[in-house]
Amino acid sequence: MKKIILSVLVVFISFGTIQSQDKNIKIGGRIMYDMAAWGEDNLSSIGSEFRRVRLFSSGSIYQNVKYKLQLDFSGGDVVFKDVWMELNKLPIKGNLRVGHFKEPFRLEVLTSSKYITFMERGLTSAMSRERNSGIMYHTTFGEKISFQTGIFATANNFGKDKNIGRAINVTSRISYLAINTDERKLHIGIAGSLRNSGDLTEYNITSRAENHLGTKFLIYESNQKDVRLLSYELSYVDGPLSVQGEYVQSEIDNPDLVSNKNLDVISSYYGQVSYFLTGESRSYKSSLSGFSRVKPNNNYGENGWGALEIAARFSAIEVKESSFYYYIKPFQEDITLGINWYLNPNTRVMFNYVKGEMFNGLVSKNENAVMMRVQLDF
Repeated sequence: MKKIILSVLVVFISFGTIQSQDKNIKIGGRIMYDMAAWGEDNLSSIGSEFRRVRLFSSGSIYQNVKYKLQLDFSGGDVVFKDVWMELNKLPIKGNLRVGHFKEPFRLEVLTSSKYITFMERGLTSAMSRERNSGIMYHTTFGEKISFQTGIFATANNFGKDKNIGRAINVTSRISYLAINTDERKLHIGIAGSLRNSGDLTEYNITSRAENHLGTKFLIYESNQKDVRLLSYELSYVDGPLSVQGEYVQSEIDNPDLVSNKNLDVISSYYGQVSYFLTGESRSYKSSLSGFSRVKPNNNYGENGWGALEIAARFSAIEVKESSFYYYIKPFQEDITLGINWYLNPNTRVMFNYVKGEMFNGLVSKNENAVMMRVQLDF
């Protein structure tokens, strides 16, 4: 482990000395330290963790090739996050990316964890993996329409798959920025994914009550591999007010002679609203990257106290149709309340309260959690 960490540090230091190829090279990282107390009837469990500890280098080389190398150390091992290369000047308009990165699916997932409104993403994030290895073409039409499509393999955390077989995902997304002014933004998007997990894995879903330290709630396990996903997304920003929602549906081919059902259907959705008491606004970066950094009108310590945001979200996931859960339709619902204090554009303190409930027809669970995060990126 020490050799791996030393090698990684040498690589990042080496990137910092590159001058002859291109000066547009960045080195940075993020630290997110979480503390939480949670329990069913009382807050009997207390824990803490480094949720994310990442280093990255990104930039362009010779004006037409971009790259990003981002590694995470929070789990005690070095894990690939974004490791990709991108060719920008193609014979046709657009860009071609290859490596290990996020599939173009779900606005909140595409938005960096540095900029999401709550400590954890909504339950729609449990419907499929965020990142896979593959190749993606993406482009824009004018200033409002964006399109991405890619072919991905289900690889491990290091982008490795020695036996891809039929484990191929085809994911596409199109979005429309209907309103784009300084004060107002209206983003609408739809995405679809045809997935086959191959011979080694199945399509499974596991969710928590939006508390990473908490217990697992809804668990769906299937030995089937052919899956179709469809996602709808909408986000509206009007000055300090922001509203966002997504709906994701998963259809799993699951022939069953007993129940005479050929399809499992799982749906998940969330709706959230946030408001800046100090007048700031969420910053929209692009369709491919979602939202970006919040810049307080007055940083903490510079004749001001930073920016203050309040937020609320309702999130749910439900097994609507299933041959295995023929009489039992498991579902989970979460309510999250949040307060975000932006000391400056790079430092944030987050407070979340989450109430989660799960019912599977036989057993019900509930969890209350009070959480806090101290976040710094550079």
